[in-house]
Amino acid sequence: MTDRLPELRQALRGVLDPETGRDLIAMGMIYDLRQQAGTVHVTMTTTTRGCPLTEMLRMGVQAALLSVPGIAAVEVTLTWEPPWSPDRMEPPAP
Repeated sequence: MTDRLPELRQALRGVLDPETGRDLIAMGMIYDLRQQAGTVHVTMTTTTRGCPLTEMLRMGVQAALLSVPGIAAVEVTLTWEPPWSPDRMEPPAP
């Protein structure tokens, strides 16, 4: 199987954090991304525990990854360990 991680990461760039307008990859909110056959396993966080938009972000991740050809299922695990902090963010694009 070819390495699909770049394609999957690109799909996740379409999921935006509504507080900042930046994508979840740039925000550093995706902790782990793996594919096993047609299933993608994602471990992600939110900027704060108890974020009222957690479910919306989780659904956005699922929808983005399910739009990639060959992906049949997405399993999202939410974690707050380690806690998210701004130092996880990518530098802004020039």
